[in-house]
Amino acid sequence: MMQTQRTLENQQSGQISGSLSFNGTLSKEDEEMSKSALSTFRAKEEEIEKKKMEVKEKVQAQLGRIEEETKRLATIREELEALADPMKKEVSVVRKKIDAVNKELKPLGQTCQKKEREYKEALEAFNEKNKEKVQLITRLMELVSESERMRLKKLEELSKNIETIRMA
Repeated sequence: MMQTQRTLENQQSGQISGSLSFNGTLSKEDEEMSKSALSTFRAKEEEIEKKKMEVKEKVQAQLGRIEEETKRLATIREELEALADPMKKEVSVVRKKIDAVNKELKPLGQTCQKKEREYKEALEAFNEKNKEKVQLITRLMELVSESERMRLKKLEELSKNIETIRMA
């Protein structure tokens, strides 16, 4: 199309310059040809402009469709992300709470272990002392029994001595 336009322009300039150089004025025939070429050129320019506008409109229509499709795709992507994990927010909140509780549990667990060790040590000390007490009570019972036996024996001896004195 551009080549046709150049050919017309070259023909017009050749015709005009040829006519000018030959007589110095344009003949009616040359003027008619010039007007015809000019109107053909304008018609071609209008046709080009018209096609240019049509292409522009098509491009705008395509851009509008592309924008609509982009919006639809964005909506679909959001729906897909929501489908991937509909409870994502709630799961995240619960996980954070679990992490917080774990942080609190660690020192509590250490305290429990320390208290358990202290309890075991105290229980062991208690049992040792209780065992010692039982041994002491057993020894006391033996001593008391021995003492009573000895006193009874002594009382019997004294009683025999008194009876021997009375008889004598």
